[in-house]
Amino acid sequence: MTFERLSIPEVLLITPARHGDARGWLTEAYSQRAMAEAGVHDVFVQDNHAYSPAKGTLRGLHLQVPPHAMSKLVRVARGAIFDVAVDVRAGSPTYGRWAGAELSADNGQMLYVPRGFAHGYLTLTPDAEVLYKLDGLYDPQCERGLVWNDPAIGIAWPLPQAELILNARDRAFPGLVDFTPVEL
Repeated sequence: MTFERLSIPEVLLITPARHGDARGWLTEAYSQRAMAEAGVHDVFVQDNHAYSPAKGTLRGLHLQVPPHAMSKLVRVARGAIFDVAVDVRAGSPTYGRWAGAELSADNGQMLYVPRGFAHGYLTLTPDAEVLYKLDGLYDPQCERGLVWNDPAIGIAWPLPQAELILNARDRAFPGLVDFTPVEL
């Protein structure tokens, strides 16, 4: 596995090695040892699997706050997404900034989203399947979100706004100016 620190150093783009031949390939999709060597010591306790039938589906920006904050390790089993993490940690020098990458079944890359970051993704293909590990359990009382198109954050989503599919909840999240920073 290789680990690349993105524009926010705590957000990691991870590329597992693929070993293949005429039959296909095999990859070690997760290694606690490799993660620890890269400085990630989370103990993942839950795996989620999300399916989006339509290209342009935007999910996010979501997070959980303490005492049930959680880190995520995101990868794509089918299709492609543009995956984003937004720093909302109180006192962080990168507060309000975002980092992102295209993850796909073809490139096999993963994004590590630490606690204190809002997370969202946009499907770039139809029939996208996203898998992610969580180091905490969902608690609806601790769920928060940021609006996906806040100009104060300025995420460069790779599809035109008119092509995006969102639910009402994600459209109604506050902008950064009305958001309470996360104390970890």
